[in-house]
Amino acid sequence: MFRNALGKTFRFLGYAVQYGCVAHCAFEYLGGIVVCSGPSMEPTIQNSDIVFSENLSRHFYSIRKGDIVIVKSPTDPKSNICKRVIGLEGDKVCTSNPSDFLKTHSFVPKGHVWLEGDNLRNSTDSRCYGPVPYGLIRGRICFKIWPLNDFGFLRASPNGHRFLDD
Repeated sequence: MFRNALGKTFRFLGYAVQYGCVAHCAFEYLGGIVVCSGPSMEPTIQNSDIVFSENLSRHFYSIRKGDIVIVKSPTDPKSNICKRVIGLEGDKVCTSNPSDFLKTHSFVPKGHVWLEGDNLRNSTDSRCYGPVPYGLIRGRICFKIWPLNDFGFLRASPNGHRFLDD
């Protein structure tokens, strides 16, 4: 009786470890569901919107200008941020705030990206903490799940910004 219960327990633990490994690989390499919070990406992504973030792009170095990405925060490694890629390595970007009279420019260093929120007046982004290492990118947002009236894929617009499919 004890041996039978012990065998069932080990079998259950074995299955739990296997499924845990599969789930970890799926969320780490394929993608997952993300709840966005904060006003920095308005009007594209509102507070409490639910999106799908795919993680394959970062592994294949196929992040492009205009993509909206989930990134480990450069100032707080325990949190993630959602921003738009404005510049890739070697690009010249405007490093000043929209309200500044004199505009300053800089080049994005090798292995980094320049990130900004769509709501420039209410966004803490690369204008505050500088270029972000490519290795901090967790995934690229490609699909909006909630709210249902905005349900759909994100696609590139001619000016490099992203918007929802109609």
